[in-house]
Amino acid sequence: MEELTVDVLRAWARTALAELGRARTEIDELNVYPVPDGDTGTNLYLTWEAACDALPQGELTFAEAVQAFGRGALLGARGNSGVITSQLVRACGLRLAENLPRHQDTGVLADPRMSEPVAFADALSYAADAAYGAVAQPVEGTMLTVARAAATGAMTAANDGKSLADVCLAAVASARQALTRTTEQLDVLRRAGVVDAGGAGLVVILGAMESVLTGQTVRVDVPARVEPQGEGAESQDGPAYEVMYLLDAPDDKIGDFRQTLAGLGDSVVVVGGDGLWNVHVHTDDVGAAIEQGIDIGRPHRIRVTHFADQTHHHEPAPGRAVIAVVAGEGLAGLFGEAGAHTIMGGPGRRCSTGELLGAIERSNAPEIVLLPNDKDSIAVAEAAATAARQDGLRVAVIPTRAQVQGLAAIAVHDPGRSFDDDVVHQSAAAGQTRHGAVTIAVKDAWTMAGMCRVGDALGVVDGDFALITENLEDAAIGVVDRLLGGGGELLTIVTGRDAEPGLVDALERHVRRNRKDVDVVVYDGGQDRYPLLIGVE
Repeated sequence: MEELTVDVLRAWARTALAELGRARTEIDELNVYPVPDGDTGTNLYLTWEAACDALPQGELTFAEAVQAFGRGALLGARGNSGVITSQLVRACGLRLAENLPRHQDTGVLADPRMSEPVAFADALSYAADAAYGAVAQPVEGTMLTVARAAATGAMTAANDGKSLADVCLAAVASARQALTRTTEQLDVLRRAGVVDAGGAGLVVILGAMESVLTGQTVRVDVPARVEPQGEGAESQDGPAYEVMYLLDAPDDKIGDFRQTLAGLGDSVVVVGGDGLWNVHVHTDDVGAAIEQGIDIGRPHRIRVTHFADQTHHHEPAPGRAVIAVVAGEGLAGLFGEAGAHTIMGGPGRRCSTGELLGAIERSNAPEIVLLPNDKDSIAVAEAAATAARQDGLRVAVIPTRAQVQGLAAIAVHDPGRSFDDDVVHQSAAAGQTRHGAVTIAVKDAWTMAGMCRVGDALGVVDGDFALITENLEDAAIGVVDRLLGGGGELLTIVTGRDAEPGLVDALERHVRRNRKDVDVVVYDGGQDRYPLLIGVE
């Protein structure tokens, strides 16, 4: 590919998420700096997943897409590496949007001096500078060094007139070389015999872009530990707490604020812009770190981690509950058989924060995974999780937007895994499940597919009305064809209370006639309003 488009961004986002998921454990094992808490790979994965989830479906301009993706990374950033990555992503996207405006009619770049390869290299340089600027005390031998090396390699190739794919290849090659050198640049890495974990994650992300632009699968192998040189890195001393929060504050106050935080601890990173910032600091004085934010604005979504409470290498902790919001009695049975506690929800009867907190309390579990299974219930689940965390519980919300995504998640739930491993596996399963449904219009209305009338059959694809037909069979076939258009191996059909038996039979015949490579499973969900819920994994 020789043009940076929304489709390229989407492909890169999906590919990088899959590769981060594959490499997550190995990156976690490299994590000794700035704190040996073994979570860098997990934090990068969850940060990237938040960015992917924020990228809307449907028609978007490139500027709209990169802005949404960058904001998602900013809001969902976790840990030191995740916050720096969010700055890299946001700055790179904004710079590309500035460099690549196109004439509406011709599609030609508005600035004749700019080209796709030069714009990409310039954006990498801009992002590296922005990341350095966001860190109060930049340290070489970290992901900052790797980002700067990638940008330098890309710019050299762009100035030599190389293609976009070749510029990306040069960036990845330079990043890999810089990563191998981090072991000797930072003493704590040398003592442990590892490369920088954040830098390794960045190389994986850049490798995913190379895969998309070249059309060839690029597998980045994370370097394993080598022979340690000297005393182990894990014995280092440092602040006891990690403090993170979002901050609504004027941009002109951030420079002084960043330096003030640096006086309270280390690993200070403050990223964002336009009045919204993500703040990260390691400190012994949690109250002072938060009060500094209050002095200039409004801190919110505050998260405090006591490093001493984190189990080394994420050993499994006993007692974990999965709580799922379900839309029918049949679905309650399916989730219950898989080991989940259930709360009735669905269209017209959203569960409340209080109901979720009650379920959390009844579970008597120290670790909780919430499956909202509906886009409107995600915010409720997040509120319940925040309240439960204040009582010392570990709670993760997997942002499942449909019942079939929740079924995919609970299918891979394994209480024998560590909490983070279980969350990542369930998140990956849910994220790889495309979802749809069919229903009957109950009123005249404008939809994404046009004007519908009472009694029309409607096909829903990934949460949007995509089809208007005369009957449910045509709508169901249309939804399945669209979902399978992006590939898939397993088709899940969940029948509702009003589903006619012939509807499922017709749909199964269509799939088996046209897609013999796809397995079909059918469950009785008992949900209202939607005769069929459909998922493709």
